[in-house]
Amino acid sequence: MLSFHKAVETDFSAVNQLIIDQLHSNVDLVENIGHYLVEAGGKRLRPLLVLLTANALGYTERGKQHLDLAAIIEFIHTATLLHDDVVDISNMRRGRLTANAKWGNAPSVLVGDFLYSRAFQMMVAIRDMEIMQILSDTTNTISEGEVQQLVNAKDPSVSEENYLNVIYKKTGALFEAACETAAVLSEASKPQKEALKRYGYHLGLAFQLVDDALDYEGDAEALGKNVGDDLAEGKPTLPLIYAMREGNKEEAELIAQAIREGGLDQLDTIVDIVKRSGALEYTADSARQQADLAIEQLQQLPDSPYKQAMVELAEFSIGRNH
Repeated sequence: MLSFHKAVETDFSAVNQLIIDQLHSNVDLVENIGHYLVEAGGKRLRPLLVLLTANALGYTERGKQHLDLAAIIEFIHTATLLHDDVVDISNMRRGRLTANAKWGNAPSVLVGDFLYSRAFQMMVAIRDMEIMQILSDTTNTISEGEVQQLVNAKDPSVSEENYLNVIYKKTGALFEAACETAAVLSEASKPQKEALKRYGYHLGLAFQLVDDALDYEGDAEALGKNVGDDLAEGKPTLPLIYAMREGNKEEAELIAQAIREGGLDQLDTIVDIVKRSGALEYTADSARQQADLAIEQLQQLPDSPYKQAMVELAEFSIGRNH
């Protein structure tokens, strides 16, 4: 357990149990796939953000709905992963077979729908219209990001601005919502709510930037997925965008062709170009900037072990190898 998990260890355990309880269904396949996903583990950063934010704002002295909110955020995230893996035809996540590889595409999509609907059932029970609006808008934003990423696939002309917009929608938006909804639940001041929303936004971008860099320099066993997956799917991520921009004409065309065609035939050559171009350093610097901006937002919070854990989480997001 990492240090920022330890700050909310009791709450984190309670959320894990709540997730298992809320996976109950009269249809065995729903529970089988749901429990398979839960057992796979993962960092659970999004529900962690809810717990840290609520504790930092003193909410836990007044209520327990932050546990429900954390589970809701995790269900939304897990639903997107199920759908993502079907769209990307992925067969490995967190070191295990994806649900679609194990059970097929149709069950994965339908259980993803179940998790979305269970999240909204739990959301209604909180009885806060502002939280409902934030999370309904966020799920719509995530869906838009998924579609935009699909449009961008195998298109080497995607700009850095376009790429950043997609990673905000696919990743940053839910980080942002986790912090903002926890602040709403905690009845934070308007400046605190806005600062925490921005913290989540910048943290989400930092996290995804590092993820995209690790696709070209990470270790498959540590990552729990295949290195080169983004290239195989023809995804124009920042390391490729930068390498095409800064490399010579032949290198840029080789990368562009690999994006257009997908696959891993040229993986070793492209990894070499990406590394020599300085693309990984550029991506790491971009992530560092986002993490620094995230930490700046925490000035609105009183000092506490939870605030410190949020600083450590931002540092972890850019220093990890998986």
